[in-house]
Amino acid sequence: MKNILILPGDGIGPEVTRQAEKILGFFNRKKNIFNITHANLGGAAIDEFGNPYPKQTQELAEKADAILLGAVGGPKWDKLESSIRPEKGLLAIRKHLGLFANLRPAIVYDELADASTLKKEVVSGLDILIIRELTGDVYFGEPKGIEQTPEGRKGYSNMIYYDYEVTRVAKVAFDLARKRGKKVCSIDKANVLACSELWREEVIKVHQSEYKDVELSHMYVDNAAMQLIRNPKQFDVIVTGNIFGDILSDEAAQLTGSLGMLPSASLGNANQGKCNALYEPIHGSAPDIAGKNVANPIATILSLAMMFKYSFDMQEAGDNVESAVKKFLAAGFRTADIMQDKCTKIGTEEAGDKILKNLEQLYS
Repeated sequence: MKNILILPGDGIGPEVTRQAEKILGFFNRKKNIFNITHANLGGAAIDEFGNPYPKQTQELAEKADAILLGAVGGPKWDKLESSIRPEKGLLAIRKHLGLFANLRPAIVYDELADASTLKKEVVSGLDILIIRELTGDVYFGEPKGIEQTPEGRKGYSNMIYYDYEVTRVAKVAFDLARKRGKKVCSIDKANVLACSELWREEVIKVHQSEYKDVELSHMYVDNAAMQLIRNPKQFDVIVTGNIFGDILSDEAAQLTGSLGMLPSASLGNANQGKCNALYEPIHGSAPDIAGKNVANPIATILSLAMMFKYSFDMQEAGDNVESAVKKFLAAGFRTADIMQDKCTKIGTEEAGDKILKNLEQLYS
């Protein structure tokens, strides 16, 4: 039995994870293979326990074979002290489980090539993978804080990387590149940042010692931001640090037409045959549309497909979920965020139902 922990979270999180649960229910009806539990993270956990990552959730996370997360955050909790805001729960679970490698694919489906704000010929056929280091950098560097000085209030966050942190995420990038186009672009700011200088040096060491069969290039982050818009198809696998990856992956998401289309996987080191893993759409909690049945569930459903492939070695199941999504798009159904002319606009629940029906037909 495979143990899956679902963390619906805040805003549209419960709505989109509910659609992924429909997929899990289908596979359980075929063969009872998933044991599903639920817990709170983020704002929902603050409301219940006064803590964005309570002990109850921590214990369930440690036992899970994989975790599916909806989204966290919202204006309801913005006035809380920063250490207990919803986003701190997300950072905490990543650190607690050692989820150092965040995989963010950016794929443009043929049916959505016109949905991008860029020209169709620029994005058509796009298939890139951004690998973002997830447990280091300015989000975790110490010391950090805000203090009063004679010159005025000072805020500081340290950008820090250890060599082993760079090495392990670089190996993930090179390993995945071997299964794709055998091409990695490492993105940094080594011309001005000592932290990035170390990053580049360590990536080169890993490449030279173990991965000479993979092409390695380097690019400064400001140029990379421009190149993602100018010529995104020049990239295959991108590996970069936490803050650069956060920004660039959201930029890449817009190439696909909507944040609602992009899944992600956050992976840790294997330990006694078990690899901690958390899967989530890259979009936020979108509190402005929560409860209105308009959110796009595709990114969450595709995150589940990644879970099947990376955590459970269920390649066929993952491929079939992706095929069900493609058939949904080919049939002209769209949620509000990806709506196009001559297409049929539907809501969250109906989108989940139609994708499930497509999946069922693949097994009939």
